[in-house]
Amino acid sequence: MIDGKLLHVSASPHFRSKATTKSIMLDVIIALLPSLIASVVIFGLRALLVTIISVATCVLSEYVFRKLLKRSNTITDLSAVVTGLLLAFNMPSGIPLWMVAIGGVFAIVIVKQCFGGIGQNFVNPAIAGRIFMLLSFGKMMEWSEPMAGIMNITGVEAISGATPLAVMSSGEGLLPSLMDMFLGIRGGCLGETCIAAIILGGIYLVARKVIKPVIPLSYIGTVAVIMIIVKFTKGSDWSFVAYQLMSGGLFLGAVFMATDYTTSPITFTGKIIFGVGCGLLTCLIRLFGSLPEGVSYSIILMNVLCPLIERYTTPKPFGTPKKEKKEGEAKA
Repeated sequence: MIDGKLLHVSASPHFRSKATTKSIMLDVIIALLPSLIASVVIFGLRALLVTIISVATCVLSEYVFRKLLKRSNTITDLSAVVTGLLLAFNMPSGIPLWMVAIGGVFAIVIVKQCFGGIGQNFVNPAIAGRIFMLLSFGKMMEWSEPMAGIMNITGVEAISGATPLAVMSSGEGLLPSLMDMFLGIRGGCLGETCIAAIILGGIYLVARKVIKPVIPLSYIGTVAVIMIIVKFTKGSDWSFVAYQLMSGGLFLGAVFMATDYTTSPITFTGKIIFGVGCGLLTCLIRLFGSLPEGVSYSIILMNVLCPLIERYTTPKPFGTPKKEKKEGEAKA
């Protein structure tokens, strides 16, 4: 104690940062705004309504649950808002609003708060909420098609009622052009279709040093490498690889959900292993599974493996003595 002030001693490394949970979450919200705007333009005002209900439910669920348990209020850290946005972006625009509310309650109460709140959940709440809704309301979680008006503006004459991944898997239906894929003029969930908006948000997060590009690049890069190999084995053209990269929720998952602080590794090596693992699992599900998409399941499986990855990739502090072998192990 110096001059009446208690000093807390902790192990190195030590660094000072002005970043807070609230400032980080605010940056993520800003990064998600281009995707929100794109979803409203592509799918109409129903997309905005779904997003508002999802965010409101997540915030209210966190407030009420913590109030009932007599815990401190944490809705001001904006983490519930981010969960609500990401959950909404993983839903179609036509989903009934009461289902949106159920998904928000599950993500916040069951996945996040029942494990202690922010920083304690072992899987990403938004992804867990989406998987819960896929299992509970599978039919209503199917993709939405763009508004007729946006298709007329872009000159699209026809578009399949299925997502590009479903079309490639079944071989039936029409694929949108690669430019329409990049701009999001295709079937899908609210926040996953417009690749341009997702990339813009990702660049903002990297520039603000909220995330590092290691996981997104290793994730997307792994999918690209595997699909290039598949391209040569099947004799497909390069558009096959492009469609695989821009279809489904690959970019949304890689940029905004696989990079979640709590459920992803902290080391550089761990991040690479995590991203490569997500990419491998996504490709296995897409190529050999019964589902055309595999991003959500891949990320949540790697979330579960995150403690194991960190165990073997976290460097030991300098000066830590080596573990001595027991007498029986030494003789063996």
